[in-house]
Amino acid sequence: MRTRRLYLNRLDQAREPDDVVVVIDVLRSFTTAAYAFAAGAPTIYPVDSIAGAFRLQRNLPAAVTSGAVGGGDPIPGFDFGNSPSALHGIDLRGRPLIQTTAAGVRGLTRFRHARALFAGSLVLGRATAEALRALQPSEVCFVITGEWVDRDGDEDIACADYLEALLRGDDVNPAWYGERVRDSDFGRRFQAATNPHLPPADLDCCAQVDRFDFALLAAFVDGHLQLQRSSAAQLRSTRAEGLGVLPHALKLPATPVFSA
Repeated sequence: MRTRRLYLNRLDQAREPDDVVVVIDVLRSFTTAAYAFAAGAPTIYPVDSIAGAFRLQRNLPAAVTSGAVGGGDPIPGFDFGNSPSALHGIDLRGRPLIQTTAAGVRGLTRFRHARALFAGSLVLGRATAEALRALQPSEVCFVITGEWVDRDGDEDIACADYLEALLRGDDVNPAWYGERVRDSDFGRRFQAATNPHLPPADLDCCAQVDRFDFALLAAFVDGHLQLQRSSAAQLRSTRAEGLGVLPHALKLPATPVFSA
């Protein structure tokens, strides 16, 4: 399969990806999402505006909110910041998560028309690569979200490098990619421990390569973008049933959204 990369914050006139897209946000959106699922959340709703998140929460009274503005500060009025370590020990069983972030969620919304769309981070690395193989796409596009004017985004580039190496079947050392997360521009801000909203514990969570055995697949369900846990076995089954991998065809269990 071919691979290519796009950078969310560049004015890139390259053709729009229409096969499989992996939107990568290691620090911290999709690491936080992975820990939320590990804490029991049944569904994650990525919403690209704060106002939209509060509107959806009114229709999902059991839901909790998680998110941050650019730079990492938590959103006032949300239950959690964009912090994976804050979800450690939290019980989210039966409680959907509504997530709003300045990079990762915006990337999912931007590429929502892809044939299949994944949320990527290093904690989901090998599981995501296996899911990609199961789909047998002609092309995978990796979207780097962490590069800004003051950040090199190497935490996300490292994740893309890792996924590409796994797809090639290379003999890789996962720990090396975790160290790149720590050494990235943004990673060093967590190490400095000078900002209470960028705790070193979050960096530790984000640098744990292959911690979880599931991938995060995005699809529209009942008119809302959702993330769900997925695996290579589930995706192979979907293909075997002849459903393809178009987002509207995926068999994702819907979390009902009630009208206000």
